[in-house]
Amino acid sequence: MDTRSLCSCGSGIEYGLCCLPYHSGKKLPKTAEILMRSRYTAYALDNTAYILRTWDDKVQPEKMDFSEKNLEWKRLEILGTKKGGVKDTKGVVEFKAFYLENGEEHLLHEISRFVKSNGRWFYLNGVVRSAGKIVRQANEGKNAPCPCGSGKKFKRCCGAA
Repeated sequence: MDTRSLCSCGSGIEYGLCCLPYHSGKKLPKTAEILMRSRYTAYALDNTAYILRTWDDKVQPEKMDFSEKNLEWKRLEILGTKKGGVKDTKGVVEFKAFYLENGEEHLLHEISRFVKSNGRWFYLNGVVRSAGKIVRQANEGKNAPCPCGSGKKFKRCCGAA
């Protein structure tokens, strides 16, 4: 990703000023939401090293492999947070992540838990509220509003290939 491109996390800030400092290790996320956003961007960039580095040691998988997945992460929507601030040691972030898998629209709606240890936030686990292919109504087409909630037409958002 070009450092001058808008960051995938949806902040509206250039990647070089937003999530890149976290991915490169120059900065640590100060809140659970910032960690969530930086992890989403890491998924969008296939940055497995960052994802693993920000997973709590107690539940961290040994490795991750995205080579068999054909995913294109399109948009992150933060629905809410509970705690997870600068002075907290625990936090919850509820989000929806929209993506294309083999060209078909999908959604992941998760409530994620985070913990802070030695001044650093880590992803602990998440409860998936819903996940899977987005089924479009028969009367909806490329000119219909995008289901990701961007306010754009589908053809100009998640349907743009």
